[in-house]
Amino acid sequence: MNVHIASLLVVTAVWGSTFPVLKIATTSLSGFEVSSLRFMVAAVCMAPWALRASRLAWRDGAVLGFIALVSYVAQAYGLQTISSNRSAFLTSLNVLMVPFFGLAMGNPLSLRVVIAAFMACAGVGLMSWEGELSYLADAATVVGAAAYAMYVIGVSARAPHHSARHLAATQIVCMAMMGMVLTPLAGTQTHPLATLASRLNQDAILSLVYLGVVATAGVLFLQALAQRHVSADKAAVVYAMEPVFAALFAWWWIGESLSASAAVGGLVIVSAVLLSEWHGSADKAPDAAKAS
Repeated sequence: MNVHIASLLVVTAVWGSTFPVLKIATTSLSGFEVSSLRFMVAAVCMAPWALRASRLAWRDGAVLGFIALVSYVAQAYGLQTISSNRSAFLTSLNVLMVPFFGLAMGNPLSLRVVIAAFMACAGVGLMSWEGELSYLADAATVVGAAAYAMYVIGVSARAPHHSARHLAATQIVCMAMMGMVLTPLAGTQTHPLATLASRLNQDAILSLVYLGVVATAGVLFLQALAQRHVSADKAAVVYAMEPVFAALFAWWWIGESLSASAAVGGLVIVSAVLLSEWHGSADKAPDAAKAS
């Protein structure tokens, strides 16, 4: 295993740990608030490198930051209603989406990918039988997965042209600025903006520090560094490990469990993702990184 794949495995493990952390944070904060505040924390960490970034890095950082912001906000919104495990498995569909987006960009779609897509749909169906359905939260989470698929493709295409620190820093600062615009939208009857300070309890603050420093600044830097040398399809194979880490962290951290049907559904989704991406990685046909 080379150092770049190992870095992406660390990224994936951190992602897995964020599901229970987000679940804890959204007990007192809205999805918009969690997303906005984590980016502000990360921006403070990365500000020195952002100030030294080129105009081109700022342009690419703004594009990637916007796509990532859509993904983070949609995922956090969904986690207000659905479990960490279910969110993790639905989010894992972003790995399967990479070759389909490649098809839209003119790359061929193999029979194996089509089979994998049907497997993933069957897995999602099995998982949907766990508890009551939440169509809006599920849909938001899938939208977040689609946005992240585009983000993975974009990072592999743009990272080789920039310093990893500068690309990560500009993304984060742009995400923080956009998050500041979105934060007022979080004011609802359930989470009025005027009560934000009183809702920032110890658990929420610790969650935001972890999400900002480790799961945003650290992760985006490692992604920008590793995906300079790893294509989107290979990176997606590694990212398929995210639901495994998420389930482990959710079990250990907040005591969540999966029903038998949901566990089977999760295994089917992971198998579908690996089947699809293993094929793409092996023969380089739908090279999503080059497509963008």
